[in-house]
Amino acid sequence: MLQVTTDNRGDWYVLWVSGELDLVTSPRVRQHVHDAVAEGRRQLVLDLSAVRFCDSSGVGVLIAARRLLSSCGGEFRLILPDGGSGSTRAYSTGSAAASGAHVNRVLAALGVRRLFAVYADVDDATGGTAEPLSA
Repeated sequence: MLQVTTDNRGDWYVLWVSGELDLVTSPRVRQHVHDAVAEGRRQLVLDLSAVRFCDSSGVGVLIAARRLLSSCGGEFRLILPDGGSGSTRAYSTGSAAASGAHVNRVLAALGVRRLFAVYADVDDATGGTAEPLSA
């Protein structure tokens, strides 16, 4: 089961995604991204630290979201903790750090991790002072 919640953090629109990002659920995330852009939002953060599974269709949604935001002069950032850093939001779906690390490994294995500005948590991604994590 996939859950998506949203919030505004200053100029940034944050989508918190939890559960599994796969062929069945990825269209929901894609629709949330498209809706945000249609509403005029140009700075988007996807917090995937509570996504416990991501397949190639989920990766496709991330790449398409990056491309969409880039095409309209926006910014797209991901939250994917490497390990023990966790998320700024509590989930009932298990360890946020372990989940985020899974998605991070999938992106790295496919060779697309370097395409994204990745941060450890929402505060870093929306605060404007932290640098993205290295690929």
